[in-house]
Amino acid sequence: MTHDTHLGGTFQLADDLVVNRLGFGAMQLAGPGVFGPPRDRDEALAVLREAVALGINHIDTSDFYGPHVTNQIIREALSPYPESLCIVTKVGATRDEKGGWPHARSPKDIREAIDRNLENLGLDALDVVNLRIGGGNDGHSHVEGSLEEPFTALAELQREGKIKHLGVSTVSAEQIKEAQSVAPIVCVQNFYNVAHREDDELIDALAHEGIAYVPYFPLGGFSPLQAGELDAVAERRGVGSMAVAIAWLLQRSPNILLIPGTSSVAHLRENVAGAALVLSQSDLEELDRIGG
Repeated sequence: MTHDTHLGGTFQLADDLVVNRLGFGAMQLAGPGVFGPPRDRDEALAVLREAVALGINHIDTSDFYGPHVTNQIIREALSPYPESLCIVTKVGATRDEKGGWPHARSPKDIREAIDRNLENLGLDALDVVNLRIGGGNDGHSHVEGSLEEPFTALAELQREGKIKHLGVSTVSAEQIKEAQSVAPIVCVQNFYNVAHREDDELIDALAHEGIAYVPYFPLGGFSPLQAGELDAVAERRGVGSMAVAIAWLLQRSPNILLIPGTSSVAHLRENVAGAALVLSQSDLEELDRIGG
């Protein structure tokens, strides 16, 4: 479907999964620093219910958000889940007492994380699980090294029926190939936006394979100059900057799925409006210059 349909059109994530291209990222439903309970639990519940009411059927989460808090809120808000709803979670990290994100990638860690996700979401099987590999000091950089051991552990849990489909997060092209040598993947989740376009070639290669690319931080890491250029397009079109960032990503490639997050119903509605925005060729050329 074309980008100008409701919620950006649809994408066949897997044989049994078709999702609208504009989804929802649940990370911000936890407390400050993605740690502890939200400031306003009722608003968090309302955001999830409004997302589903607006037609969003792809929710991205993790049991290490909170930890546990976000998944428990999703279960309270939406269970029993609509049949069309796809919940994507991720494993490979945990939280320490200071709110850090240390790796947790041993086979034992992976198995325990899957069981916690199943329990807190109230599911018998998880639709999609991403293995998070990178992170680095900035939270989104690739980290070199093999993912064979933890990804093999995930593939074993898939064979056991606890996971339907697999993906990878914060990875290099080489790590994606390594994962694919173990088991098929349906999505890749990396840092990418109009200002940070290191994955341009990767996105096109994944599109050719029919694999979804799920960028996070659609407004992350912009310099003041880049933000100003984005704001100029937004002002000219009479919309917010996030709407322009969302529209640009949806028009960038048909395999891009978006998971912008918010803890506000009003912001959620603005994000959905962004999915309907069609940028002109001159808009796109102006925005492409932001990425250099």
